[in-house]
Amino acid sequence: MEVEEAPGELVNAGKGEAEAEYHSHDFEWEDLKAEVESDPAFSYHLSPFPGPAASTTSPPQPSSEAWRSFHRRHASGKFFKERRYLLKEFPELPNSTDCAKILEERRYLLKEFPELPNSTDCAKILEVGCGNGSTAVSILRSSESITVFACDCSKDTLEKANEVISNTKGIDIKDRFHPILMDVSRETFPDWLFCSACRSSHDPSHHKMRKEHPDFLRENQCCVGGMDFVTMIFTLSAIPFAIMPSTIEQCVSVLKPGGLFLFRDYGLYDMTMLRFLPHQRVGFREYMRSDGTLSYFFTLDTVRELFRAAGLIELELEYCCVKSVNRKNGKKMQRVWVHGKFQKPPS
Repeated sequence: MEVEEAPGELVNAGKGEAEAEYHSHDFEWEDLKAEVESDPAFSYHLSPFPGPAASTTSPPQPSSEAWRSFHRRHASGKFFKERRYLLKEFPELPNSTDCAKILEERRYLLKEFPELPNSTDCAKILEVGCGNGSTAVSILRSSESITVFACDCSKDTLEKANEVISNTKGIDIKDRFHPILMDVSRETFPDWLFCSACRSSHDPSHHKMRKEHPDFLRENQCCVGGMDFVTMIFTLSAIPFAIMPSTIEQCVSVLKPGGLFLFRDYGLYDMTMLRFLPHQRVGFREYMRSDGTLSYFFTLDTVRELFRAAGLIELELEYCCVKSVNRKNGKKMQRVWVHGKFQKPPS
């Protein structure tokens, strides 16, 4: 599902690209908030949204088919850029010792997060809403001991991700990438990720059970034993707000005790939000594009409440504020993302 306005096309205003991609605090979010809230042109973004009884607009529904259509339109993968910032933002993801070349590919916003203790070898990562594989490529390139399990609701985009992964030069990563076709907002993860015998399970009632067994598991292996990391990068905002809590719970259910949940998504007053027109507003901080896909814009408090309700411990949570310029038209933009790191309590 992941959608981000191609950050690789943006650089900090007035700076060279190599330096700019290390920056994520170019301005204060509170200053942007004051600017937006004092501008009458943006007043419709701030007004309370009518409740169900007063509204003539139906609540937004899960937009799986809209996202499948989106990915079919962008089948070439050019819309997406490799998530080069990912491993700099989240150094907890397993790292190889010889990383000089890899560092050149992870140039985004390293200073956001200090290092946590190194993770164990053979780490397993679940990427929720993998898109065409741009994030998975960055993760897989970082270490030969990593395995990525990636889910998406679009068969077309999973096929594209497989193609991207298989054709990546310089390292053999295709046997360490396992795509899963599913809608995370409606279905449970397959039991072979973390079976009921190996964890205490809670599956929201609206999810459907999945019982297929992959060929790569050994005959006597009940499951892969759970995930060391779950990444949700520009995915949660594409899900209706009403079912975000159950979606997060479902992702947490396959995370090992002590494992990390890494989160990045749109922040309140990001330029993308301010470009939406009044008729595109379908909820409080929730908007629908003309193609039927949704976008929600988070505050720190909203993210904190969602992840705490799922039983996770907050390690870091902040706004990333990047002043950028589009190299094609010279337009300056103020981008706001929420970046979070949460841990499942050790057993």
